Amino acid sequence: MGLDLLLQNILNPPVLMFLLGLGAVLLKTELEVPQPLPKLFSLYLLIAIGLHGGYELSKSGITLDVLKVLLLAVFMAVLVPIYAFFILRLKLDVYNAVAISATYGSISAVTFITAGSFLNNLGESYGGYMVAAMTLMESPAIVIGLILLTLFAKRENNSKVNWKEVLREAFLNPSVYVLMGTLLIGFLTGEKGWKAMEPLFGVLFKGMLAFFLLDMGIVAGRRIGDIKKVGTFLLAFGVLLPVFNALVGIFLAKTFGFAKGDAFMFSILCASASYIAVPAAMRLSVPEANPSLYVTMALAITFPFNIAVGIPLYYFVINHLWG
Repeated sequence: MGLDLLLQNILNPPVLMFLLGLGAVLLKTELEVPQPLPKLFSLYLLIAIGLHGGYELSKSGITLDVLKVLLLAVFMAVLVPIYAFFILRLKLDVYNAVAISATYGSISAVTFITAGSFLNNLGESYGGYMVAAMTLMESPAIVIGLILLTLFAKRENNSKVNWKEVLREAFLNPSVYVLMGTLLIGFLTGEKGWKAMEPLFGVLFKGMLAFFLLDMGIVAGRRIGDIKKVGTFLLAFGVLLPVFNALVGIFLAKTFGFAKGDAFMFSILCASASYIAVPAAMRLSVPEANPSLYVTMALAITFPFNIAVGIPLYYFVINHLWG
């Protein structure tokens, strides 16, 4: 991977804001983003990518190529938690293996957004239907994780999984609901709707992303001390599995003829891990699992790795293969 490509990603204002927040904690400053602004930033980013994705989807239409991308996205969202579970079972009990595998089978919207910003800085683009792919990849891992739980866990109290609550959490958790809703709004209103919303959700996007990543840097910095809790095996898992998932995604993208930008964003989705939607679902459905493991791995290991190293690494591979 060329040094210039790595610097291209790191010397990007939103990424530098993440590092600024991380450094603020390590240097023991009192910097913090006052509540509830982080929630507002999260909501803003979800609305922005949903509206823009719906608009782009309305331009491209739902073609066979788009359906191919969406089906492969669901395929990876189902496949990743299955093989991740069996890898984790080498060292962990069923409950923690389920929670961590579901976390890595889902996606990080912020990693996706940061990768999109990186791609735009290089003067390249991707299809708006990739936002629909991201939305579809959010929930299946939760369902797959709970199926694995019912198949392999021997609960002491023989309690049954409440599938109604599980499916509700999987498909109606706030992030999925907002993404799906704004994607539909963007699709229905098309260019006219996007032009009306662009001053807020287009022009200001990078500035809001910088604020959000500043806060994420602070949150990740506060969890760095928890890394020692996950051990060497899980530390390696949190770095190597995303790289492997990205390579699988790149292979599928090349095999099925994805465009270069779409292949890159698809690899990012495959490589990322959820630290919002899935942890919330796991706390509800798998209380036996330890949140300090799956939350710390996603937020303090995989997320910083993808932001600093993964994004330029995956692009380097794709650029070499696609030219």
